[in-house]
Amino acid sequence: MKMRVEICCGSYDDCIQSEKGGADRVELNSALFLGGLTPSDATVRKTIENCHLPIICMVRPRGAGFCYQPWEAEIMFSDAERMLNLGCAGIAFGFLNEDRTINNAWTKRMIELIHSYPGKREAVFHRAFDCVQDMDASIQLLISLGCDRVLTSGGKGKAFDGAERIRDLQKNYGNKIEILAGSGINAGNAADLILQTGIAQVHSSAKTWEIDSTTTAQDVSYAYHGKFDYDAVSLSKVRELADAVRNMQHSGR
Repeated sequence: MKMRVEICCGSYDDCIQSEKGGADRVELNSALFLGGLTPSDATVRKTIENCHLPIICMVRPRGAGFCYQPWEAEIMFSDAERMLNLGCAGIAFGFLNEDRTINNAWTKRMIELIHSYPGKREAVFHRAFDCVQDMDASIQLLISLGCDRVLTSGGKGKAFDGAERIRDLQKNYGNKIEILAGSGINAGNAADLILQTGIAQVHSSAKTWEIDSTTTAQDVSYAYHGKFDYDAVSLSKVRELADAVRNMQHSGR
């Protein structure tokens, strides 16, 4: 089974660096400091033109949780349609109810929209899954609705802490839906996580911090990390992660 490395990207250049580093797929967002929001049409278009990896586009209209107002959901469907028309490989999304169950109707509608496009466009339920009350009931619902993949940290802040739950999901449902582990995964722990859980794909931000000296001036600041920092994908971290995963696979561990 081929192991896959997916990189969580917040920009066009992040996707380009991910491809150079040996990633197999990217998830394209904006505003990663908010957990990832919908990218702009222009970013999606330019990325599809110049990055040769499958591009999964995030559709998320705001930060915080995943219980949306009807008008927010309609914006999400419109955004998804535009991304799919631009040629993305799939959509990452998540709809929850106030009681932390999956919103059946909106999830079904999104999956049907994605699958209505030519080619194998993928419906990916993102880490809203880690907020559900009952993971077994939730993943069974996603399977019944035809969801292709679920991104999860096993209900914990970091995937390594949720390894036991990820292992159970892979064992019980991995033949019906792809299990993609994400959060806190890097070159130093990916192989161990794969061995512990039996998963075949990992998701990582491979993050570094870049400098923009115009972030602060006089008494004005637009900083959200360090004084001048913004997040970006590190080419070297992507390469190290991809090498670690493939070396483990080739060694037969």
